[in-house]
Amino acid sequence: MIGLSTYSYFWQHSDRVPEPLTLIGAFEDTRAQGVDLFQICDYGPLEWMSAAELRNAASAASALGLTIELGTKGVAPEHLRHLLELAEVFDARLVRSMLYGPESRPTLDEAEDWLRGSIRSFESAGIDLALETYEQVGTADLVGLVERVGSERLGICLDPANVVARLEQPRTCVELAAPFVKNVHVKDFAFARQDGWVGFTYSGAAMGTGLHDYPHLLTTIRPREREINEIVEHWLPWQGDAETTIRTEREWTRITLEHLRSTS
Repeated sequence: MIGLSTYSYFWQHSDRVPEPLTLIGAFEDTRAQGVDLFQICDYGPLEWMSAAELRNAASAASALGLTIELGTKGVAPEHLRHLLELAEVFDARLVRSMLYGPESRPTLDEAEDWLRGSIRSFESAGIDLALETYEQVGTADLVGLVERVGSERLGICLDPANVVARLEQPRTCVELAAPFVKNVHVKDFAFARQDGWVGFTYSGAAMGTGLHDYPHLLTTIRPREREINEIVEHWLPWQGDAETTIRTEREWTRITLEHLRSTS
């Protein structure tokens, strides 16, 4: 299933725009674009919303016919317990996370111990935990961790754009992670020369115009065949003013959705 996420609305949620979009507003816009899946990912307000506000958001998503996934950072046991509670509120079947959280940077051995203890609750709840590929942990190390824990509910959220920062090849990341992928983050990316030709900027690009070999990902991962959700994200730099930035962000979403639908 194709989905949008809070990263699809990064600037529209931001306090840099005159009227930031609410979470329920993003749900409504997602449904208006014919999308049935939304991933609430690294969305700060989720951590301090009241129980009533959480129930209201979950009810809005349900009324719109949206499937919800959650995304966070960190694998500390108490944090994952909290995410399971939130997953119950939203009836989410997948939680995406990263090994490092705001207050914890475990070694691989520590992360393994934590995950061995936590994953049983995910198994009992029937919820997947997908650890994202990113620059702070090598893909081979992440895959090895998932293999050692050895739970069908533990897998990988594949984002090959992230690993370029540690000089990994995106195609290699895709191939290493392939057997364990439970979620895909979809965004294109590219390098551009900085002004004065001094160095490069690595950032997002409109889908299909950058370096992401998405046909290779589709062939290798087979997400539609394996029922792995593809979640749209953007790495859109600020475009100088709110109006231009929001317009460009919405255009990138349209382009990405068309690209994904054309390959289904």
